[in-house]
This record gives sequence, C-alpha cells and structure tokens, in this order.
Amino acid sequence: MMNTDIFFWGWLILALIFFVGELLTAGFFLVAFGVGAALAAIAALLGIDIVWQLAIFVAISAVAVFSLRRFADTVSPSKQLTQVGIDRVLGKKAVVIETIDALGGTGIVRVDAEEWRALPDDKTHIIPERSYVEVLEVKGTRLVVRPLSTPAASANDSEPK
Repeated sequence: MMNTDIFFWGWLILALIFFVGELLTAGFFLVAFGVGAALAAIAALLGIDIVWQLAIFVAISAVAVFSLRRFADTVSPSKQLTQVGIDRVLGKKAVVIETIDALGGTGIVRVDAEEWRALPDDKTHIIPERSYVEVLEVKGTRLVVRPLSTPAASANDSEPK
C-alpha cells in the first residue's frame, strides 16, 4: 500500500507540473504529458504495477501528443498574419534619402519611419536621392533594393540658381 501511495502522489504531482507548464506556454504540448501522468496516477491508485504505469504514461502521452497536434493545427492559422522582425520590410517601397552607391559604400533609405543602410541589387547602379526603391532582401544590417522610379523634381530644383 505504501508504494501505491508514493507512485500515485508522484504521478499526480508530475501531472500538475505538466498542466501548470502548459498554462505558462503555448502549443498544446505539455498537456499531453499531463494527461498521461494523470492516467498513470489512476493506475497507481488501482494498484497496477509500476511497469504498467510507465507503459500507460508513454502510450497515452504519445496518443495525446498526436491527437492534440492535429487539433492545434486545425484551430490555429496556418500562416502568420503579421510579418515580424526583419521580414516586415521585405517587399515594401522605400525612398532613398542618401544616394546609394555600392562602390562608394553609401546609401540610406527610409522604410515607413525607419532608416536603413542600403545596397543596390545591381552593384553597378547608383540610385540617386528621392528615388523610390523596393526592398528585395536583407544582407546583414543592410537592405538590398531595386529602383522603382527616378527622383521627383521639387519646385526648388526647377528654379535657376
């Protein structure tokens, strides 16, 4: 009877640890092991041998992991809706605020409210200020861009000096 109590309480505490861990994380992963531990605790309470308790824990946890994974895949979106990190600038339009010259090592663009160092996709291109570019990729801390248009002429540029 003493071993039954120890195993029962051990499995029950383990199940609670898994359930609390699931509350602190996401993904329906730890709850599967919590279910397995809870059923192993019931097996211990019924006086079933420890080897069978372990078998119940492993089998039920495995079935629960695969079942809950399928459920999680159906209720969660398959694609991330909002781009995060550096991906948020890929494909966006930017304005050149410092001439982009790969050979000279210059070039800054503004994407939304952020300023980034930039490189042209073709190293022979020099992209002048006020040009519009598209962000193609990120290399290190620089954006690789492709020109979309020529600089917009301002009223001040058209006046003779």
